[in-house]
Amino acid sequence: MFTRTHAGVLKKRLAEPRRFIQVVAGPRQVGKTTLVRQVLERSRLEAHYASADEPTLRGRHWLEEQWDAARLKARDAGKRGAILAIDEAQKVPDWSETVKRLWDEDTAGRLRLKVIILGSAPVLVQRGLSESLAGRFEVLYLPHWSFAEMREAFGWDVDRYLFFGGYPGAAPLAADQDRWRRYIVDALIETTISRDVLLLTRVDKPALLRRLFQLACAYSGQVLSYQKMLGQLQEAGNTTTLAHYLDLLAGAGMVAGLQKFSGQNVRQRGSSPKLIVLNTALMSATSGLRLEVARADGEFWGRLTESAVGAHLANAAAAGLCETFYWLDRNHEVDFVVRTGRVVTAIEVKSARRRSALPGIAAFDAAFRPKRKLLVGGDGIPIEEFLGKPVDHWVGR
Repeated sequence: MFTRTHAGVLKKRLAEPRRFIQVVAGPRQVGKTTLVRQVLERSRLEAHYASADEPTLRGRHWLEEQWDAARLKARDAGKRGAILAIDEAQKVPDWSETVKRLWDEDTAGRLRLKVIILGSAPVLVQRGLSESLAGRFEVLYLPHWSFAEMREAFGWDVDRYLFFGGYPGAAPLAADQDRWRRYIVDALIETTISRDVLLLTRVDKPALLRRLFQLACAYSGQVLSYQKMLGQLQEAGNTTTLAHYLDLLAGAGMVAGLQKFSGQNVRQRGSSPKLIVLNTALMSATSGLRLEVARADGEFWGRLTESAVGAHLANAAAAGLCETFYWLDRNHEVDFVVRTGRVVTAIEVKSARRRSALPGIAAFDAAFRPKRKLLVGGDGIPIEEFLGKPVDHWVGR
């Protein structure tokens, strides 16, 4: 049984008349294929599933062949129609142009073929959608699994979630921490970087991108200027390259660089980013620490806790539910600022990490008058409670 609410959304959309291509996007190993396969199994329609996730990239002729196979099922089904699901579509060269042509042919011929496109590189999927498929698609974004989902599926408490993160496929390996770490590093981190970023996007300095990922994991939860990053990386490159590489890593669902909140969009992009892993498993696995050692290290556990809160908010932002920032003014800091429409919420995480800045809720309140001010951890909202509920529960409009 697939536990995610997204399955119900996709099933409902497929039950509607043929209107849009359904695009299911998100990082690797969050359950996109499982979700779609289960929805197809429970659908009353004939379905054809095919994956382009092969060492050698599939070509447009392969895509046309899969489409023709689904067309035969749709014609045989008559008014009921059929479903075509293409996994890892972004690995087919010029996939969006081919999909546009075939979709428009079926639309003109009134063929009842519904189409699902799956992709593990959201940035690349979005690029194809915006370039060729405008007005023809809906996106269902699947972020990393939340604490509530991991608790429901695996019975995890909050400490296990903070350390092992939200990868459902890795959860059964958590009993053997060395094996779990190897899986995260080899099957998730390396595969994502090599197959979803380097193989499909031009990266002039792949070694720099890998070192930047390691740096982001080591400094997750901290504000770090691009100049300081260059110093840490011992790189003579420019900040524009680093900002671009950080965007690529965020697009692959690995790490994000939150921008400083200023109340003015024009100023936010130029700020020093606050680095946040989008799944705390990445931080734990690259640290080399075991759970019991990490739990006893107050500073590390504090950063892990803050990173989990940041990931919860950043994943909601990636799904389009809100915008997530941080705020820093002289010696005052607010860990996270969330904006939904015109509603601004300031969030302070009480953790054991050492700070170079003082909590700045009062200063932020005086400057921006947020609608809500939340303290997470300590004598505020328990971490388990905050992570156990969707972001819109805390920062809704």
